[in-house]
Amino acid sequence: MSKIIFVSNRLPVTVKKQETGLIYNESIGGLATGLKSYHQQGGSLWAGWPGIASDALAVEDRQTIGKELRKKYQCLPVFLSEREIDQYYHGFCNETIWPLFHYFTGHTQYSQETWEAYKRVNEKFFEALIPVIGDQDTIWIHDYQLMLLPQMIREKYPEARIGFFLHIPFPSFEIFRLLIWREEILQGLLGANLIGFHTYDYVRHFVSSVRRILGIEHNLYKLNCEIHTVRVDAFPMGIDYDYFNKHRTEQVSAELEAFIESTQEIRNIVSIDRLDYTKGIPDRIRAFKRFLEDYPEYHERVRLNLIVAPSRVEVETYDRLKREIETLVSEVNGRFGTVNWMPVWFFFRTFSQEDLIAFYRHSDVLLVTPLRDGMNLVAKEYIAARHDFKGMLVMSETAGAASELGEAVIVNANDHGAIARGIKAALDMPEAEIMERNRRMHHRISRYHVRFWADEFIHALSSAEQDAKPSKPLLQLTGDSPLEEAYQSAEHRLLFLDYDGTLVGFKATPDQAKPDEELKRLLTELSKDTANKVVIITGRDRHIIEKWLGDLNVYIIASHGLWFRKPGDSWVKTINVDDAWKEPIRHILEMYTDRMPGSLIEEKDYSLAWHYRQCEPDTIAQKRDELREALISITQSMSLGVLEGNKVLEVKDARVNKGHGVHLLTRNDKYDFILGVGDDHTDEDLFAALPEEAYSIKIGSGNTHAAYRLKSPKEMRVLLRKMVEFSKNKKFASI
Repeated sequence: MSKIIFVSNRLPVTVKKQETGLIYNESIGGLATGLKSYHQQGGSLWAGWPGIASDALAVEDRQTIGKELRKKYQCLPVFLSEREIDQYYHGFCNETIWPLFHYFTGHTQYSQETWEAYKRVNEKFFEALIPVIGDQDTIWIHDYQLMLLPQMIREKYPEARIGFFLHIPFPSFEIFRLLIWREEILQGLLGANLIGFHTYDYVRHFVSSVRRILGIEHNLYKLNCEIHTVRVDAFPMGIDYDYFNKHRTEQVSAELEAFIESTQEIRNIVSIDRLDYTKGIPDRIRAFKRFLEDYPEYHERVRLNLIVAPSRVEVETYDRLKREIETLVSEVNGRFGTVNWMPVWFFFRTFSQEDLIAFYRHSDVLLVTPLRDGMNLVAKEYIAARHDFKGMLVMSETAGAASELGEAVIVNANDHGAIARGIKAALDMPEAEIMERNRRMHHRISRYHVRFWADEFIHALSSAEQDAKPSKPLLQLTGDSPLEEAYQSAEHRLLFLDYDGTLVGFKATPDQAKPDEELKRLLTELSKDTANKVVIITGRDRHIIEKWLGDLNVYIIASHGLWFRKPGDSWVKTINVDDAWKEPIRHILEMYTDRMPGSLIEEKDYSLAWHYRQCEPDTIAQKRDELREALISITQSMSLGVLEGNKVLEVKDARVNKGHGVHLLTRNDKYDFILGVGDDHTDEDLFAALPEEAYSIKIGSGNTHAAYRLKSPKEMRVLLRKMVEFSKNKKFASI
């Protein structure tokens, strides 16, 4: 029976160890509320850290916690040591990812040690999940602490249905590119079938980073990644609307009763945040100071209630922030305060949910001006709590919720004057207009509540899973696959191996893709087996491929089948062609190369190739299509073809293709095992020309005539190693 597995850094249950024993406290609100209905389903699990360091627990305690969480709360604990918590969470998560993703590059620290801890903890989560993942399970992973986990699961469970949701902003490419481990983070996320963000701005930033860093294009926010399709979409997180809208506040604390009584004749502005530099609290105080300077008529008529929940005060940056806030509050109160009026009341503490709702309902304005915020649910809570449709929200455009709550007064968080004007606009707004704006916001957030958010994501993940299955079977490198069995039993084998994208990954420029020592060793060992005829079949120029592999005992077919070379022999042209056409074509290519920085022309004996791997992704699509049409137009009356490969357009004689190269070696000799491997459009001619009984493998995604797939050149190396291992074992057995 299938189940849903939720994975987050923290469990919805916190465990504490006291003298009386182990204490379990359930979380309320937010994610726990949104996922509650799914989590309560039979067999479902929630995996995460239980909130207590493993160092503080005996083996018996961990066993007890594991049994109790599983039995009573349907939770799977992932135990972390104090050192892991410090390096992974306080270190990489909060000193690298958090500031960078919130655009605070000056606060971002880059430490190889904390990065290694981040990887280890993600692996620890993965290892904890292995015993509980079933074939039909849905796995929903949450937030920036676990961005490597989707790909780890995908590697072991290629058919898994995996979702990931990021609860913080995803920065623009110009910011994200600063991250040292950017490729690893993106590859980790792309293990998911569905990646969710709060806003479409974050979606655009993500696909832009994927395109520019990994070279993967999107089509309507769908990315073809090796063996599966990744859908990227926006799912703005909601709140438990009914709870905030219908909650009764008769049982508030004595402190709140005193607050309500003392502010009946004054206009209240409330600000609620945890202590964090991304929240823009000092700028908020300065903006309120500007408000008092510019609008003296509000002196003794308004009060700012600044509620800041303590957070990481032991960290110097946060302690310094707290002292700055205290200094600014003192300055404002010292300058504007009177015997009967203190303009800013600073509460450095946490309040109960009931007291916060009371604050909401007795405040004329909620001031939410983070410098950067993924969503900001406080804004939605305030709207929901005002069931009288009164009170106005002033919020910064850099809060994720601003894209949904357009009826609020939207301001620039860095512009103190704009915030001051926004406060005045909210206080002066006619009641009828306030109520009309609030009704529209109420209608929106009452429909898109937190449970609707979870339902929509789960439904989208179920749909996205349909795209996850490759159009051809994924070759399972298990040691007993039909291909490997056929290879082992064969006596006369023919192996056609494409080069770029198959044996080596793609590089920025063609000349950077020279073979590494491992590849040369594997090809050498393969060709030592007398049963093997190893053929490198490539679009590469014959001179460069001979320079790289000419010293090996391999056959080479270069320039898509135009040139053929036996081991140690001279090159033979397989068809009569000329290059008189090159000059006008080169002129066109040079014109587009001048217009497109990063593009380059590769000249071969009888072809010209235009590479655009290093071009600006946002502008290349139009120019590439424009160039393709121009080339097709000029070559249609010639015996030339325009061949589109991976980030390359090539003009060559249309009679020459890799299928022609295959026939050179299959028309006279007989083989009991033939293998063809390639990665792009040029290799489809190879696959089509192979005999029906041959084995064909496509590297990566996309439509193909090949019978099987492998995900990457990395997996192709695994297959080559298996073949070499068999050849060695066979030789040893025959001695």
